[in-house]
Amino acid sequence: MTEKLRLHYAPDNASLVIRLVLEEMGLPYETVLVDRSVREQDSTAYRTLNPNGLIPVLETPQGPIFETAAILLWLADTYGMMAPAADHPDRGAFLKWLFFASNTLHADLRILFYAETYIDPGNAEALRAGIRPRLRRHLHLLDSQAAAAPGWLCPDHPSVLTYYLACMMRWMALYPAGSDRGWFQLPDTPYLQRLLNALETRDATRAAIAAEGLGATPFTSPTHPTPPQGSAT
Repeated sequence: MTEKLRLHYAPDNASLVIRLVLEEMGLPYETVLVDRSVREQDSTAYRTLNPNGLIPVLETPQGPIFETAAILLWLADTYGMMAPAADHPDRGAFLKWLFFASNTLHADLRILFYAETYIDPGNAEALRAGIRPRLRRHLHLLDSQAAAAPGWLCPDHPSVLTYYLACMMRWMALYPAGSDRGWFQLPDTPYLQRLLNALETRDATRAAIAAEGLGATPFTSPTHPTPPQGSAT
């Protein structure tokens, strides 16, 4: 596959997961900023790529792909990296937890971050309070998987799922701005914390830090981004 990949991104959005994986894989790619400060994700041009107006989109030789997990799985299978192969004994378990991360954990995070779009704004904080115990349960389930150290949750060999979880845990510590933070404590999930510590030493993370202004410890002690261009919100 010789055509260059093109990532449509906004700083510290779900596109960060894709950037990290592209860097980890060592693939050549271009980036196109989606400027959220002017709602560029709602433009006709962007909606042609993703009719849902969500970030990211990865343009590929097979056409544009949206949905974070779909992009991750396409990259892993197309380039034969960062996930068990289709005939590997761990494939089923990997897929199960990848889609748990996407369909359950990430979906519940959207409720936490954007509660006002799911319910009357006057009840948004009550909805957030209700979703936090679910998120804690999700993290403890994933921590128990990381404790068993399968190849796809190994600190020394990141998978697409590892980076996906790291970004979501980063966002839990930061967003929504001004909301309660006491519910999320990284040491409560020590095996996931070990993964995040390991990821911060990798060249892919250093590249993402520089590109999106993430700060020195983007996963274990994150700060709000100061991107060189664009807006995270």
